[in-house]
Formats: sequence, structure tokens, C-alpha cells
Amino acid sequence: MSIVEQMLETHPARRGLAVDQRLRACIEACGTCAQACTLCADACLGEPEVADLVGCVRSNLNCAQLCEATQRVLSHRTEGDEDLVRALLKACAEACRMCGEECERHAERHEHCWVCAEACRRCESACRELLAAL
Repeated sequence: MSIVEQMLETHPARRGLAVDQRLRACIEACGTCAQACTLCADACLGEPEVADLVGCVRSNLNCAQLCEATQRVLSHRTEGDEDLVRALLKACAEACRMCGEECERHAERHEHCWVCAEACRRCESACRELLAAL
């Protein structure tokens, strides 16, 4: 059982089981994606053809920041602004989609971009699934 799952199970503002499962999955996916994007940006900066990867680095950093913000806001369960949560989930899903597409452009040459694109796809999906459940 993950820490996120333990915290949600013991939180006084528990939602329904389906929302809790999607919430946990989204919080965890956002954290994983933020880390993957940060690592991918750093790896891109270490590549010999770094000039060709500037767009990827920017996309990685933007996506990481949105994922981190989404993860933090989703962790505030006591009194949340559901309209803000919905807007943030939409923005995060879109950032993940865009970053995933950018990373896929470089995935044949850079395995770290492939790994990052996969994390972006999982996070995009988790954001969209939680959004549908709210």
C-alpha cells in the first residue's frame, strides 16, 4: 500500500471509493510524471545534440511544474474548489499530452524520451479519468 493510499484511507474528507482510487492514481501519476520530466530535461541537456532538444527540455519543465502543482492541489481534500481542480486537471492532461508528443519525436534516438513519453501518457490518462469521476 502506498503512502498516498494510506493517507487517503485515513483522511476525514474521504470521497467515494471510485473517486478515491482515481484520486490516488492521479496523485501518484502526477508525481511520477513530474520526476520523469525533470530527469528527461536533465538527460536532454547532457546529450551532444542539445540544441535539437531545447523544445523537449522546455516541454519537460513545463509539464513537470504543472504535474507538481496538480499533485499538491489534489492532496488538499478538506475544502477544495472543485472548479479549480477541474481546470488544473484539464491543464495537466494537456501539458502531459503535449510533452508526450514532443518526447515521442526524440524517442528513437533517446531512450529517456521514450520513458518520459510513457509517464506523460499515464498521467494524462489518470487526469482525464479523475476529471470524468468528479
